[in-house]
Amino acid sequence: MTNIDQAGSYRLGDRTVRRLGYGAMQLAGPGVFGPPKDPEAARAVLREALALGVDHIDTSDFYGPHVTNRLIREALHPYPDALTIVTKIGARRDAAGAWLTAHSAEELQQAVHDNLRNLGLDVLEVVNYRCMIDVHGPAEGSIEAPLAALAELKERGLVKHIGLSNVTTAQVEEARRIVPVACVQNMYNLAHRDDDALIDALARDGIPYVPFFPLGGFTPLQSSALSAVAERLGATPMQVAIAWLLQRAPNILLIPGTSSVAHLRENLAAAELVLPADALETLNRM
Repeated sequence: MTNIDQAGSYRLGDRTVRRLGYGAMQLAGPGVFGPPKDPEAARAVLREALALGVDHIDTSDFYGPHVTNRLIREALHPYPDALTIVTKIGARRDAAGAWLTAHSAEELQQAVHDNLRNLGLDVLEVVNYRCMIDVHGPAEGSIEAPLAALAELKERGLVKHIGLSNVTTAQVEEARRIVPVACVQNMYNLAHRDDDALIDALARDGIPYVPFFPLGGFTPLQSSALSAVAERLGATPMQVAIAWLLQRAPNILLIPGTSSVAHLRENLAAAELVLPADALETLNRM
C-alpha cells in the first residue's frame, strides 16, 4: 500500500495535515455541473482516499452546485477527527452552469450556511474566499469588503480559519491586514509558475500554498520532457508532476482530483517518488 507519509506534512490552520490531499471538484458532473454518472463510484473514491491516508479534502458547495459536498457527507459522515475539510465561497452557478460572482456579505453568509448544511458540520475548519474579479485568473482590486464579512462569520464561530483563492500578491498582503490567512490557493503547476515568488514568501511565513490544477486541470499537462523523465524513472507523467510540486517548496499542499479509484492510487503513489537532481533540472527548464 502507498505510504503518503513520505510526502511529509504541514500546518493548515491549527491542524497538521499530510501534504498529499484530495480535491473533490471532479466528482461532480461534466463541467463541474450536475451529478456524476455514477454516484456510488464517486463515494468509493472518497472512501478510498481516506483509507490511503488522506486527511485533507478540498471542496466547495458551488461544485455541482451542492453535489460534491453531499457526496462527501454521504460517503464519510460522521467524519474522522483527523479529517480537515476545506471549502470555498465567493462564486455561484446559474441554471446553465456559468460561474458568477457571489461576494456580497449576504451571499457569503448564505454560502457558509449552505456548506455547513450540505457537509453536515457545525463549523467550517477552513473557508477560502474565491476572488472573482476575473474568473479566469487573479486580477487586481480590493478584497477588503468580502474579507471583513468573512471575519465577522469567523467571530460568530461559523468559520475557524480563512484562506484565499485566485488572488494576487497585493491581495494577499491586503487580506493579512484584515485576518490571519490560513492558506493561498492559486493555479500553479509545472507549466504555470507565475506564483514562484509568492510561494517562497509564504513559505518564509509558514503559510501553506495549495495549487489548484496541479496536473493541468481540464487540459492535462503534456510535455516531451515530462514524458521522458517519467519513462526513465518508471513513473507516469502525472506522478512526476506531483513529485516536482512536492519538492518545489515545503509549504506546498497538493489536492489532485480524480473520479477514478485507480487514478487516485496512482496520484498518491507519487508520495514515494523522489526526483534526482538531473530530472529536476530538466523539469525546471520546462
